[in-house]
Amino acid sequence: MKYLKQIRAGFGRRVSFTSKDLRLYLSESGISRAYLHLLLHNLMKSGELKRITRGVYTFREEAEAVGFGFSPFYYGLQEALSLRNLWEQETNPVVITPKKARPGVRSFLGTNYVVRRISRKMFFGFEMMKYYDIWIPVSDAEKTLIDFVYFRMNLPEDALAEINSRMRPEVMRGYLKRCPARVAKRVKSLLGKTRTLEQGTGR
Repeated sequence: MKYLKQIRAGFGRRVSFTSKDLRLYLSESGISRAYLHLLLHNLMKSGELKRITRGVYTFREEAEAVGFGFSPFYYGLQEALSLRNLWEQETNPVVITPKKARPGVRSFLGTNYVVRRISRKMFFGFEMMKYYDIWIPVSDAEKTLIDFVYFRMNLPEDALAEINSRMRPEVMRGYLKRCPARVAKRVKSLLGKTRTLEQGTGR
């Protein structure tokens, strides 16, 4: 295709990009909106380009690219447990974003992933992790526990015990000050339960 070499050079190394990015990049070439639309259609049809969500694309085939279609975001909940080796189960991507995105299960290259919306006030507690050749934002152990409570989801006791063993008390105290009272109260209750379980097993 006429513009394919240009697009590969400009966006081949990016995790994701938008149609607007592409239009601006090719603006000096005089590309029309109609031709750009056709170009994107043909690239997706050939399998060269993959659509993450409306207007957001990637050349990559890794499922971990999906979060970048919902920036700002971080990977959390069950996936954070897996990425941080807090349990041994394999999970599909769980994207947490404050954007006005439709929550629920979606699919990318035959793999399901979940999008969950979180309030701006609760959008904290994550850091960048190296995932193969890209860096992705992942909730830390403390925020992963908080998110399970925030989204009213059950956390397996073995994962809870592992989180507690790695927990940084000063970080958790700071996080809980930013949480709704319901969430802070439940998190404190879970941590107290875990300590009781550890004592009961003779640790």
